[in-house]
Amino acid sequence: MKLPRRLQLQWALGASLAPSLARAGWFSSRPEAIELQPMRTVVWRDFLGVNAQFQWFAPAMARKQVERLQALGLQWVRLGLHWMLLEPREGQFELTAIDQAMALVKAAGLRCITYVVGTPRFATSVQPDDKYAQYFDKFPPRDPVVYAQRLALLARRYPQVDVWQVWNEPNILAFWAPKADPEGYGHLLVPAVQALRATVPDKPIAMAGMAYYSEMHGRKGLMLEAMGRLGAFNLDTIVAYHPYTALPEGAEHGERDFLRHVTHAHQWLRAVKVKQIWATEWGWSSYEGPKEEQPLIGEQGQADYTLRRLALMAALDYDRIFLFTLSDLDSRASVRDRRYGLLRESGEPKPVYHALSRFLSVCGPRLAPQAPLKIAGGAPKGLVSITWKRPDGRRVWMCWADQALSLVLPGVREATLHHPVKGTQITLKAGAEVGVTVPVDTALQVLVIG
Repeated sequence: MKLPRRLQLQWALGASLAPSLARAGWFSSRPEAIELQPMRTVVWRDFLGVNAQFQWFAPAMARKQVERLQALGLQWVRLGLHWMLLEPREGQFELTAIDQAMALVKAAGLRCITYVVGTPRFATSVQPDDKYAQYFDKFPPRDPVVYAQRLALLARRYPQVDVWQVWNEPNILAFWAPKADPEGYGHLLVPAVQALRATVPDKPIAMAGMAYYSEMHGRKGLMLEAMGRLGAFNLDTIVAYHPYTALPEGAEHGERDFLRHVTHAHQWLRAVKVKQIWATEWGWSSYEGPKEEQPLIGEQGQADYTLRRLALMAALDYDRIFLFTLSDLDSRASVRDRRYGLLRESGEPKPVYHALSRFLSVCGPRLAPQAPLKIAGGAPKGLVSITWKRPDGRRVWMCWADQALSLVLPGVREATLHHPVKGTQITLKAGAEVGVTVPVDTALQVLVIG
């Protein structure tokens, strides 16, 4: 059976905003510089996780994937359980593959969040004569209590799960048919939370990760806002969404709206007392086509985009983020969904894995916020600049731009410029200038000062 395909909404509201942005002149000039001061200390081991599909693979290959993950110094995984596969007939469970995956998680000492999605035929709310009856698993369960009971059963069986997540992407048709329905998801969420709290009272619970910024297919507004109006945040759950966009900085046309959307959304979520905000999926596929809405960027593009977005998300108000995904998948997934992995199906690293490994090695295990570096003449248009401090006291400057340029950092006499995507590094020394001259690329580079 194929993985449920993510049905794409318009990239990050790009289609609806494009006319007004064009009138405002957004596309006629280079974007303004972004000098981003990080909001809090980041410990990569706790902050960055990956989605994984261990049950899709033979045990030996799944173990190899875990070893690759641990070599990056990471420990968090997000697992997806499909209810219609676990219980294809009422009361008849097929859990061998999941048992093996969960045993691997426990043996490796991994931390994990697990979601359960996809309604079995016996429990679906779709009517037999509905024209979409063949997609029964996309419809919510007829009785939310039955779903809650299954969550409790799984929570008892798999105590190694650290966080349980209730469903996945209910704001789009791929996971909630026939239309986005905040009230319907609320009816599913409440008994699920009650059942989990009664079964594993010490475990955090996450609301479903909403696709994109939680835009709703066929309905105006954001689903997270609708859930807030319904009182869902009173359940004290983790709030999650999946900020897939065409470009690392945002939607198409280079308007760099990611920072704006995230900042506004998180300010509102914190104001209504949401304690934890996670991005439980994000990333880009390296697929070769035919095109399935995401632009074709190839393996080098995947490495480039992933590092640029990771640098932005680390500096913003996220508590934890999960890259999609650890390994490429087989033909059970769609053409695009097969190639989101850090690893190939064989378990061998892709360029994005090597780039991420170099990035994490240069950054060290922990980064603390630092005020923006001074740039001679000010930050030029098109630049993205983020400054940190490593535990050894050295400053770390992450930078890239919409086009190659050079700039001078006054007072910096010597530094090492790392290019994690290319795997190169150069030593920079100030000559007669007031500071080092830095050649800024369109891909992320990391300057270690001192």
